[in-house]
Amino acid sequence: MKRKYLIIIGFVLVLAIVFISYLSELNPPVSQQTFKRAEVTNQEEEPSKAEEQTDPSIENRDVEEHTPNEHTSLQEERPLPDRISEVLETTLNFFLSNHTRVVAIGDSLTQGVGDETNQGGYVGILERTINENNEIAKFENYGKRGNRSNQLLERLNEREIRSSIKRADIVLVTIGANDIMQVAKENIMNLKLNDFNEQRGHYEQNLRKIVNIIRNLNGNAEIYLVGFYNPFEKYFQDIDELNTIAETYNSTTESIAEMNDHVTFVPTSDLFRDTDTSLFSEDNFHPNYQGYRKIAERVLEYISHDIMSEES
Repeated sequence: MKRKYLIIIGFVLVLAIVFISYLSELNPPVSQQTFKRAEVTNQEEEPSKAEEQTDPSIENRDVEEHTPNEHTSLQEERPLPDRISEVLETTLNFFLSNHTRVVAIGDSLTQGVGDETNQGGYVGILERTINENNEIAKFENYGKRGNRSNQLLERLNEREIRSSIKRADIVLVTIGANDIMQVAKENIMNLKLNDFNEQRGHYEQNLRKIVNIIRNLNGNAEIYLVGFYNPFEKYFQDIDELNTIAETYNSTTESIAEMNDHVTFVPTSDLFRDTDTSLFSEDNFHPNYQGYRKIAERVLEYISHDIMSEES
């Protein structure tokens, strides 16, 4: 019984932390937008012939550390770490020769909520890194704060999103965290692990349908299912169930990826563990710029690995 009450108390505190953040979901979010470099205007959708002859590389750039609260402008933003520069060069060449289109769909992690620079979170970082020298890839972001798996499934009926997916070379997906939060909010006075297990079944069904719809719309796109983290681990280390719940949902996502060709699970939970750097925004729930930077680096590594595997 003690353990049960500890779990309940823990989730009450958790919900208190994120309550203010979730109130803002009542306001219409800025979604369905393409993140562009601020200094580039009136560009064509596809790179020009002059741009196609350019061989972009970031090998020799100096990497400086951001402070957790630094509001970095587009012009001042540092590149991703040098340790991925070699594979990134191969990735840039691939994007340049294929006029790559990247479509991002999902929840607030796709929208970039919590990024204090207001530059689109991990999707914005990817866009600026890939298009550092020339606009060699087109990015479209359909992230919407608060989306659960059933809501994302419904949004895949929208004409604009379907049209974008049909033309995409890469589809990035973040979903699932709000499915967990919904269970907590609906059962806060009588919270049991079984409630999460039941919802996980619905999440699994919805995610399978999401992947199937994307694949039916586009048989060639590479799909990346980006996992989520346990944002409460730092504050509730003694409540193992919080980790168990997040890991179970991530395992479900990973298993779906493994059952489908050209679908990849990208883990992120390890990025937020045992770090002295502040990776969360002021709401203690969403990543800040530094947190999104880590996610962007991980996603780019997985994309680059797949590209290099295909070329070898």
